[in-house]
Order: sequence, then C-alpha cells, then structure tokens
Amino acid sequence: MALDINCDMGESFGLYKMGDDEGIMPFITVANVACGFHASDPTVMRQTVRLAKANSVRVGAHPSLPDLQGFGRREMKMRPEELTACILYQVGALKAFLDAEGMALNHIKPHGSLYGMAARDKAVAEAICDAVSVYGVPVYGLAGTQQEEVCRARDMTFLAEYFADLGYGKDGGLIITREHEAVDPADSAARCLRAVKEGRVASVEGNDIPVRAETVCVHSDTPNAVEVAQAVRGVLDPFIKAA
Repeated sequence: MALDINCDMGESFGLYKMGDDEGIMPFITVANVACGFHASDPTVMRQTVRLAKANSVRVGAHPSLPDLQGFGRREMKMRPEELTACILYQVGALKAFLDAEGMALNHIKPHGSLYGMAARDKAVAEAICDAVSVYGVPVYGLAGTQQEEVCRARDMTFLAEYFADLGYGKDGGLIITREHEAVDPADSAARCLRAVKEGRVASVEGNDIPVRAETVCVHSDTPNAVEVAQAVRGVLDPFIKAA
C-alpha cells in the first residue's frame, strides 16, 4: 500500500486564518479537511478542496466533536447515535464540495479529542465506523487501539498513522497540547524515516516504542509547518514513489 503524507488543514474560519495551506500543499499527498465543527466554513472548505485539486492532492474528511470554540480538543459525552449523525453531517458537507469538483472522498480521520476517544473507547469507535460505513472509505487512526480493533472486526480498511510533529509517551500515546509548538524539521524527518523503516520511535521519556506508519501526518497549525512538511517529504519521497 502506498505511503502517504497527510495534513490536517482547511482550518481557517471566517476572517480568522489558521495555517499556511497553500505553502504546505506541494509537500503532501493527502489533505484532511475540517468540516465545520471544530474549524472551517463553507467558503474555506470549497477553497481547500479546489487547492487540493490544483495540486493533485487527495482529500479526506476531518470531522470533530461540535466544539468550535475549543477547536475540537475538549472531550464531550454524546450518545453513539448522536455521534454517528454528527459525523455523517460533517462528511456529507465536505463530500458536496468534492462532488462539485469531480473528486472522490479518500478517507475519514477523526479530529482532536474525538481521535483520542476513539483510540480507547469501543463505543466511540463503533459510532465512528457506523458513519464511515455509509461512505465506504478507509479510517485513519493509531495502531493497536480500539479504533483499529473495531475496524478490523467490521472488515473496514484501517490505516495506521504516525505523527511527524507530535511527541509520544512511553506507553505509545500521543502528547497532545492545546497549541502546537514549533519542532525541528530535521529531527522530525529523521524520526519519520525511522518509523517507516524500523517501526520504532523514541518516546519523550527516551525509551523506544513500536509504531506503524502507513500514513504520516503533519499539522498545518504547527508554527513552522511548511518547513516540517518539506523536510518530511524529502526523506519519505522515495517510499511514496516506489509504492
């Protein structure tokens, strides 16, 4: 299966700009586009889809908990059927813009707290899969989690994601902060290369942990995101071309 470099983007809203999507786009192969519940709006979604098309970048949906003020990084309790409907609503909105441009929906990747909740809560993972099953596309998530187990049990395609610009704890969990800090591009690229070739990475505590990198993520709201994306693409490009 082809290795991808994906990026969470389309996260501006109204007059508020988030990330340099135009600068990052040439260095990625897949865009995870926000669907309006943690960021983005109809105009931003349409612009981001068109920008991706112009750069031959595939587009997936990046749905969130309904937490616009908290950027989707605050946990919420929702009934499974309510969560499924919430995801269907968001993905459907993005798919309309994809249809308008003659593009296919590539995948679905939960955003922020929803992503973390799905990793450890089977009910949340099931609710997400209930929505994804309508669209018949792969799910992005962390390897060895409830989300992967549920996808495998339901014979749904799951792609394990490695994060280029986030730290990992000694237990393999992501270190997620409210705001992303700048990271060293060369170090991030080297860690990505090791994750892809060896399936291992050093945690913030210093011990090696196993990872799977079927798709590699960079975040558009990292302060030096373009530099990170460029460095990561530089070391991973041979793998992408060979796939």
